[in-house]
Amino acid sequence: MKKLTKKAENLLLLIWVQAFLALAGSLFYSEVMNYVPCELCWYQRILMYPLVLIYGVAAIKKDISIALPGLFMSGIGLLVSTYHYLVQHVSIFQEVGGACSGSVPCNVIYVNYFGFISIPFMAGVAFLIIFVLHLLILREQGRKA
Repeated sequence: MKKLTKKAENLLLLIWVQAFLALAGSLFYSEVMNYVPCELCWYQRILMYPLVLIYGVAAIKKDISIALPGLFMSGIGLLVSTYHYLVQHVSIFQEVGGACSGSVPCNVIYVNYFGFISIPFMAGVAFLIIFVLHLLILREQGRKA
Protein backbone atom coordinates (compact mmCIF):
# COMPACT_ATOMS: atom_id res chain seq x y z
CA MET A 1 0.00 0.00 0.00
CA LYS A 2 1.51 3.30 -1.14
CA LYS A 3 0.80 6.40 0.88
CA LEU A 4 -1.49 8.76 -1.02
CA THR A 5 -0.31 12.26 -1.81
CA LYS A 6 -2.40 15.13 -0.47
CA LYS A 7 -3.66 15.81 -4.01
CA ALA A 8 -4.71 12.16 -4.39
CA GLU A 9 -6.48 12.25 -1.02
CA ASN A 10 -8.41 15.33 -2.10
CA LEU A 11 -9.34 13.72 -5.43
CA LEU A 12 -10.50 10.60 -3.60
CA LEU A 13 -12.69 12.72 -1.34
CA LEU A 14 -14.06 14.52 -4.40
CA ILE A 15 -14.96 11.16 -5.97
CA TRP A 16 -16.80 10.17 -2.81
CA VAL A 17 -18.71 13.48 -2.80
CA GLN A 18 -19.68 12.96 -6.47
CA ALA A 19 -20.91 9.41 -5.81
CA PHE A 20 -22.87 10.60 -2.76
CA LEU A 21 -24.49 13.46 -4.70
CA ALA A 22 -25.48 11.05 -7.48
CA LEU A 23 -27.01 8.68 -4.93
CA ALA A 24 -28.88 11.55 -3.24
CA GLY A 25 -30.06 12.89 -6.59
CA SER A 26 -31.45 9.56 -7.71
CA LEU A 27 -33.27 9.12 -4.40
CA PHE A 28 -34.65 12.66 -4.70
CA TYR A 29 -36.13 11.94 -8.11
CA SER A 30 -37.66 8.63 -7.06
CA GLU A 31 -38.72 9.33 -3.47
CA VAL A 32 -39.54 13.06 -3.49
CA MET A 33 -40.57 13.66 -7.10
CA ASN A 34 -42.12 10.17 -7.34
CA TYR A 35 -40.50 9.33 -10.70
CA VAL A 36 -40.55 5.57 -11.11
CA PRO A 37 -37.12 4.32 -12.27
CA CYS A 38 -37.01 2.30 -15.47
CA GLU A 39 -34.95 -0.86 -15.91
CA LEU A 40 -31.85 0.97 -17.18
CA CYS A 41 -32.13 3.44 -14.28
CA TRP A 42 -31.99 0.49 -11.89
CA TYR A 43 -28.83 -0.81 -13.56
CA GLN A 44 -27.24 2.61 -13.16
CA ARG A 45 -28.24 2.67 -9.48
CA ILE A 46 -26.79 -0.80 -8.98
CA LEU A 47 -23.49 0.51 -10.34
CA MET A 48 -23.55 3.90 -8.54
CA TYR A 49 -24.73 3.14 -5.00
CA PRO A 50 -21.81 0.86 -4.02
CA LEU A 51 -19.37 3.56 -5.16
CA VAL A 52 -20.31 5.63 -2.10
CA LEU A 53 -19.18 2.80 0.15
CA ILE A 54 -16.16 1.79 -1.95
CA TYR A 55 -14.72 5.30 -2.22
CA GLY A 56 -15.71 6.16 1.35
CA VAL A 57 -13.68 3.24 2.71
CA ALA A 58 -10.81 4.06 0.35
CA ALA A 59 -10.83 7.68 1.54
CA ILE A 60 -10.88 6.70 5.22
CA LYS A 61 -8.08 4.17 4.77
CA LYS A 62 -6.26 6.44 2.31
CA ASP A 63 -5.72 3.51 -0.03
CA ILE A 64 -6.74 3.79 -3.69
CA SER A 65 -6.14 0.08 -4.31
CA ILE A 66 -9.31 -0.66 -2.31
CA ALA A 67 -11.28 1.33 -4.88
CA LEU A 68 -10.19 -0.55 -8.02
CA PRO A 69 -13.66 -2.11 -8.44
CA GLY A 70 -15.02 1.45 -8.49
CA LEU A 71 -13.01 2.22 -11.60
CA PHE A 72 -14.61 -0.70 -13.45
CA MET A 73 -18.09 0.00 -12.09
CA SER A 74 -17.92 3.67 -13.09
CA GLY A 75 -16.73 2.71 -16.59
CA ILE A 76 -19.58 0.25 -17.03
CA GLY A 77 -22.01 2.78 -15.55
CA LEU A 78 -20.85 5.36 -18.08
CA LEU A 79 -21.61 2.92 -20.91
CA VAL A 80 -25.07 2.11 -19.51
CA SER A 81 -25.85 5.82 -19.02
CA THR A 82 -24.71 6.63 -22.55
CA TYR A 83 -26.88 3.88 -23.99
CA HIS A 84 -29.85 5.04 -21.89
CA TYR A 85 -29.36 8.63 -23.06
CA LEU A 86 -29.31 7.43 -26.67
CA VAL A 87 -32.53 5.47 -26.07
CA GLN A 88 -34.16 8.67 -24.86
CA HIS A 89 -32.87 11.12 -27.46
CA VAL A 90 -31.95 9.31 -30.69
CA SER A 91 -34.85 8.08 -32.81
CA ILE A 92 -33.11 4.87 -33.94
CA PHE A 93 -32.63 3.80 -30.33
CA GLN A 94 -36.08 4.93 -29.13
CA GLU A 95 -37.80 1.89 -30.60
CA VAL A 96 -35.55 -0.31 -28.48
CA GLY A 97 -36.24 1.79 -25.38
CA GLY A 98 -39.89 0.88 -25.24
CA ALA A 99 -38.92 -2.76 -24.84
CA CYS A 100 -37.77 -2.45 -21.22
CA SER A 101 -39.37 -5.22 -19.21
CA GLY A 102 -40.32 -2.97 -16.28
CA SER A 103 -43.51 -0.98 -15.83
CA VAL A 104 -41.83 2.19 -17.13
CA PRO A 105 -40.34 2.28 -20.65
CA CYS A 106 -36.71 3.34 -20.78
CA ASN A 107 -37.39 6.05 -23.36
CA VAL A 108 -39.56 8.08 -20.95
CA ILE A 109 -37.97 11.45 -20.20
CA TYR A 110 -38.94 12.81 -16.77
CA VAL A 111 -36.67 15.86 -16.85
CA ASN A 112 -35.17 17.66 -19.80
CA TYR A 113 -33.22 20.68 -18.55
CA PHE A 114 -31.98 23.01 -21.32
CA GLY A 115 -33.35 20.55 -23.89
CA PHE A 116 -30.67 17.89 -23.37
CA ILE A 117 -29.97 17.23 -19.66
CA SER A 118 -31.96 14.20 -18.59
CA ILE A 119 -31.50 11.82 -15.67
CA PRO A 120 -29.25 9.42 -17.66
CA PHE A 121 -27.20 12.42 -18.79
CA MET A 122 -26.65 13.47 -15.18
CA ALA A 123 -25.77 9.90 -14.19
CA GLY A 124 -23.37 9.65 -17.12
CA VAL A 125 -21.62 12.86 -16.10
CA ALA A 126 -21.30 11.54 -12.54
CA PHE A 127 -19.82 8.24 -13.77
CA LEU A 128 -17.46 10.13 -16.10
CA ILE A 129 -16.24 12.40 -13.29
CA ILE A 130 -15.62 9.43 -11.01
CA PHE A 131 -13.83 7.49 -13.75
CA VAL A 132 -11.58 10.39 -14.80
CA LEU A 133 -10.73 11.40 -11.22
CA HIS A 134 -9.84 7.80 -10.39
CA LEU A 135 -7.48 7.73 -13.39
CA LEU A 136 -5.96 11.03 -12.23
CA ILE A 137 -5.30 9.51 -8.80
CA LEU A 138 -3.60 6.51 -10.40
CA ARG A 139 -1.47 8.86 -12.52
CA GLU A 140 -0.61 10.96 -9.46
CA GLN A 141 0.45 7.87 -7.56
CA GLY A 142 2.53 6.69 -10.53
CA ARG A 143 4.44 9.97 -10.54
CA LYS A 144 5.16 9.60 -6.84
CA ALA A 145 6.73 6.19 -7.24
